[in-house]
Amino acid sequence: MSTNIIKLFLRISLSFSFLSAVADRFGLWGKQSVWGNWQNFLDYTKTINPWLPETFLPITGTIATAAEILFGICLLIGFKTELMARLSALLLLMFAMAMTFSTGIKGAFDYSVFTASAAAFALGLIKQKYMEIDQLLAKKSQ
Repeated sequence: MSTNIIKLFLRISLSFSFLSAVADRFGLWGKQSVWGNWQNFLDYTKTINPWLPETFLPITGTIATAAEILFGICLLIGFKTELMARLSALLLLMFAMAMTFSTGIKGAFDYSVFTASAAAFALGLIKQKYMEIDQLLAKKSQ
């Protein structure tokens, strides 16, 4: 399998994972939802960040959601792919660590958060461009 196809698969799978999680917290997955609504998501945010003061939960949830939307869209279209992949990897690693320290490592393993983080780090190392907006932007700047 070519590196191009692997890179495209990593981009799409990470992107859809972020965007699916965002859709879930707004109830867009219907009966398949894990959270199903914003309040349930904030309750989970509190579960994995028990040290966080209650007043910071909405801000933390909003920042995480905005980051997942930004990273999901940028990875999908291939905008600043290496940077977005590395930032995604760090965000996912923070999620994995928060899950591990608050509820135990099993949840982070069951939800493959460490695996997703590793995949995002790997994506950030692939320099060649394939089906990315970055290719078009590079041609325009020449």
